[in-house]
Order: sequence, then structure tokens, then C-alpha cells
Amino acid sequence: MSESTPEKSPRLGVALIGYGFVGKTMHAPFITATEGLELVVVASSNSQKVHNDFPSVQVTDSVDAAITHPDVDLVVIASPNQTHFPLAKRALEAKKHVVVDKPFTLNLEDARELINLATQQQCLLSVFQNRRWDSDFLAMKTYIEAGKIGKVVHFESHIDRFRPKVLDRWREQSQPGSGLWFDIGPHLVDQALQLFGLPETVEANISLLREGAQADDWAHVILNYPNHRVILHCSMMTAGGHLRFVAHGTEGSLVKTSPDQQEPQLLAGILPHSEQWGKDSDETIYYPADGKKTLLPTPAGDQCLFYQGIYNALRNGGKNPVSGLEGLAVMAVIDAAFKASHSGERQTLALSPQEVSQLD
Repeated sequence: MSESTPEKSPRLGVALIGYGFVGKTMHAPFITATEGLELVVVASSNSQKVHNDFPSVQVTDSVDAAITHPDVDLVVIASPNQTHFPLAKRALEAKKHVVVDKPFTLNLEDARELINLATQQQCLLSVFQNRRWDSDFLAMKTYIEAGKIGKVVHFESHIDRFRPKVLDRWREQSQPGSGLWFDIGPHLVDQALQLFGLPETVEANISLLREGAQADDWAHVILNYPNHRVILHCSMMTAGGHLRFVAHGTEGSLVKTSPDQQEPQLLAGILPHSEQWGKDSDETIYYPADGKKTLLPTPAGDQCLFYQGIYNALRNGGKNPVSGLEGLAVMAVIDAAFKASHSGERQTLALSPQEVSQLD
């Protein structure tokens, strides 16, 4: 009688690499709120900070020990941007599934190497593009795809803040992977690609506007499509008067003024799956062809769906919620924008015909 193949445990052990703002505020709550995922170990130099939130979770100051932990199936990289590639590579070499926070990598060559390595190792590789599940984006996506404003001709996406003082932190220092375009750009780009696909060309102006700035703190990027334009904008010098989304089409316009509230909710101690989680009271403004303003309901957001998708992909054969190839596409736009800003000329995406075909 042949031996039966042992069933996979429904539980997936997770190692979280990094417990800074993103690891603590975003990844850890979503991981622990996802049925089937268990946060086993955190790689951090501040064990007390982790244990204040998760007393029973193991903490190590050794990244390699966390990656190679025998109870870990999935490694989540939430460390500074310039470490994403080497740490993701190390985890894949250890035959672990990997989630990399955005930006995926700092260049296209590294992104391609990780994609190829994941394929060789037969491991899942995903990029944490959590803002696909923001209420504001879901509102625009829902009404655009329903044909509410006809054919889109002009689309704007803004993530603007007012932080006039330069802080002493790696994101604002002159080092690889720092600056606002690497921080906010991947969110703006990924959402645009989800709606409209790859642009033909990219124009950009990426600048340092604050006194004492060491890294870019303002970016204005235009994605050119055959019959419409997409504007992506982020700034650290916007105190008010800004909108989150604007879309103009052949049959009307959509406006979303306030952003998704999941990050503020997490900072306020509101946990995923609670009664108020993801709800957005800011209705979406609709201007039909006759110009009469109408308010449309904004769907609730739920960024937990990213990790639910990860679990479903690994245990139930579901689709990777954000593939490495999609992460590569985002990085191609990020890269093209930097080049366009530096040269003052429009740039095409440095993607191969095969990559473009796969993304289509």
C-alpha cells in the first residue's frame, strides 16, 4: 500500500522583516487579521517595541535567522527601500514565499532578477500594493468601469501632504531609494496601471522644493495614452485645497475629495474587520453631462484583502494579488519618470515586447 501524501497545514507561518512605521502600522495588523496566517517571528533591533504589540511573537535582530526560521513559509520585507532587493533575494534563495513592500526594487534589473529567481525556486513573489483596496480608488474604478462618465479623457491622482520641515529620517535623506517619488509614486502608478494599462510615454518634473531638502519632495508626472492623459502628483507642501481624484470623460466628471481612511484608522487603534473598518463617509461627486451635481456612495476599502489573496494563492491555488511582473511594470514607470525629469524629454517604458505582451 502506497503512503498517502501528507496534507499541507492550512496555517502559514510569517516572518516580518522590519518593524518601523510600515511594518508596525500596516503589515503586522493585516497579517494577524488574516485567517490562516500566523506572525511567527519579527526581525527588529527593538524587541520591546514588538512585544508591546505582540507579546508571544519571537523577535530576533538577525534577518537571516528570521528568514530561515523552520516555521516560516512567507517572508514579508518591510525594511528600508534599498534593502528590498537583497533581502527578497535571500528569502527566495531559502525557498520562502515573499511579499515585498513598495517600491518593489530600485531598478528594473533587480526586479527582473527576483522574478526569475522566484520562478526557478517555485515560490510566490508579490508586491504590497495595498492601495488597490482603498475606498477612494475603488470608487473611481467602480464608476469608471460602469461607464458613468463615458470614455475617460483626463484623469488626475493626487497624494499631497503638508510637511514643510525636513525630518532626519532615511526617507528624506540623500540615499538610494529615498524621496517622495519612490515613496508615493508606486501607489499612484499602480492605481493608474490598474485602470488604464501601460502608457505610451511618460513626462515628469521631480523636484526638491523645501528648504534644506536632500531628496525629492514634489513630483508631477504625466502618462500619455493615445486618447487620454493621466496626471500623477505628490507633494509635501500642500496645506489644503487639494483633491484625491478627478476624472473627466465624454459624458461627465467624477471627483473624490478626501482620501481613504484605513491608515488613519489604524493609527487611531481601529482594527481590521471592526464595525467602522474601511468605511468612507466622503461621497464621490458626479457631474453628468448636464452639469447637475450628484453624490454617489463610496465603497468601503479593505486592504486586508491583499493578505487574504496571498493566503488564497498559496493554499487554494488562487491568483497572486500583485504579481512580480505587475511590480516590474510599476518600476518601469517610476524609472521613466526619473529619466524624463532629468532629461526634460518624454520617455518610453524600458520593457521588452514579451513583458508588454504578458502585461496586456
